[in-house]
Amino acid sequence: MDRSQRRPLFLEDGNEVPFEQARVVVLPVPYEGTVSYGAGTAGGPAAIIAASRQIESFNERLATVPSECGIWTDDPLQVAGAPAEQVVSRIERRFGELLDAGKWVVMLGGEHSITPGGVAAAAARYPDLHVVQLDAHADLRESYQDDRWSHACAMARCLDRATIRAVGVRSYSPEEAERMRRGIPGYRMLPGWEVGTAGWIERALAGLGGKPVYLTVDVDYFDPSIVPATGTPEPGGGEWWATLELLDELFRRGPVVAADVVELAPVVGLHHADFTVARLVYQLIALAVR
Repeated sequence: MDRSQRRPLFLEDGNEVPFEQARVVVLPVPYEGTVSYGAGTAGGPAAIIAASRQIESFNERLATVPSECGIWTDDPLQVAGAPAEQVVSRIERRFGELLDAGKWVVMLGGEHSITPGGVAAAAARYPDLHVVQLDAHADLRESYQDDRWSHACAMARCLDRATIRAVGVRSYSPEEAERMRRGIPGYRMLPGWEVGTAGWIERALAGLGGKPVYLTVDVDYFDPSIVPATGTPEPGGGEWWATLELLDELFRRGPVVAADVVELAPVVGLHHADFTVARLVYQLIALAVR
C-alpha cells in the first residue's frame, strides 16, 4: 500500500510488527472539549507521531534500540464532539482491551480530561494503583464551569480510583489550596519550586517501590522554554535531563503499568516542542521495555 494511504505510525523505523507481536501500543486520542485558555490539543497526537519519524531509533542513554520490542500505533480514537464523560468511558474500554492483550500502553492526548479513562482501566486490573502526575497544575477541582469531567478536574476524577503523587505543580486555585491545606487522603505533592533541589527525586517517589504506577505527563510540567506549545504554560517548570533522571528512577522502582502524555498544542512552524514531546514518549517506551 502507498505510504500516503496508510495511517501514520509512531517512529516508523522499520521495526513495525503486527499487533499480536507488539509489546507496546501507542494510543492516540485527539480530544479537545473542555480547554479553558489556549486551544489546539486535538492536534497533539498527530504532531507527536509526525515528529517521532525524525527521531533516531537508538537510545543514547540506554545504548539500546527500544523499538525492537515492537510498537503498534493504534487507530486514533474517534471522540471529536463527544462529552468528556463519554470520552473517558470510551477510553477506559479501549485501554482495557489493550491491557488485557498484554500490551504496555502509552496514550497520546489531547487534553488532560482523557487521563481518568486510562487510570480507570489500569485501576480495574492493578489493585493499589498509584498515579504519578507530572504537571504544572493541580487539576483537583471537583467541578469547573459546571463540568466534573473538565481537564481542570482530571486528577480529582483519578483520585476517585487511585492514590496520586503529583510532581512539579505550581499553579492552583484558592479552593484547591484550601483542600490541600486540610489534607487530601491518598494525595501527596512535590511542588514545582522543589524540583531540582537536593533530594527531590527521593521525596517525589518515596514509598512507591514495587507499587503499580500509572504515569501521566501534562507537558506544561516542563518549563515553557522546553515545551512552549501548550494551552496554559507556567514559568519555572521542570528541566529535561533532571526529568529523565526522575523517570529513570520511577521505572526502576516500578512497575509502571501504563502512561499518557497530554496537552501538547502544536504551533505551526514551532517544531521543537513537537519533537521534544515525541522524544519524551520514546524515552518512556525505552524505560518500559528496558
